[in-house]
Amino acid sequence: MTVVSHERKARAEKLVAYLKKAYPKPKSELNAHTPFQFVAAVILSAQCTDNAVNKLTETLFNKYMTPCDFADADPDLFTREISSIPFFRNKARAIIGAAKMVRDDFGGNVPKTAAELMRLPGVGYKTAHVVLGEAHDTWEGIATDTHVKRFAKRFDLTDHDDPTKISKDLEALIPKKDWKYVNNGLVLYGRYVCPARKHDCTDHPLTRLWPPAGLRWPSAK
Repeated sequence: MTVVSHERKARAEKLVAYLKKAYPKPKSELNAHTPFQFVAAVILSAQCTDNAVNKLTETLFNKYMTPCDFADADPDLFTREISSIPFFRNKARAIIGAAKMVRDDFGGNVPKTAAELMRLPGVGYKTAHVVLGEAHDTWEGIATDTHVKRFAKRFDLTDHDDPTKISKDLEALIPKKDWKYVNNGLVLYGRYVCPARKHDCTDHPLTRLWPPAGLRWPSAK
């Protein structure tokens, strides 16, 4: 059970209040036209930039639209088609495997619960909750990626390094109604306001809310 620190809770509330104002309509920057395309895009995005994924899927998604399209893909060809992405072999197996499960076990529909999504190959806690939020506007949890992890550590909102444990810590600190603002809000803030490299961020909005964060640079790896 996560023990909630009153100081951490108050700090988290201030951070989320800023994210809600700065990013009132949370949305992933991954491009997709169908729910399963989004599942595939999120799997592809692991340890890879959204820009690189979008560059690939701009043409890839013209060929693969539905779960059946992905499920019926020739594994060797599909692997080559996504070879510009890190860990492309594992990701190819995961995407084709997930597509087959969606087709065969879920009637071709992307599941609407985290438990069902996490049955799919290549889908863990983070991916499941990103997909739930984006594809179904359902926010059952907070997805922790590298941006969320580093800000959770910098603002002393967790004692953990494991992404799922960090998610649980954040979920204990932040009211459920505000969970949808956390992942995409911190991702956008991390990309466009406060990048990972060490720098002077004294005047950044979140750092002004808790200045000690300006001196904390834990690894997000």
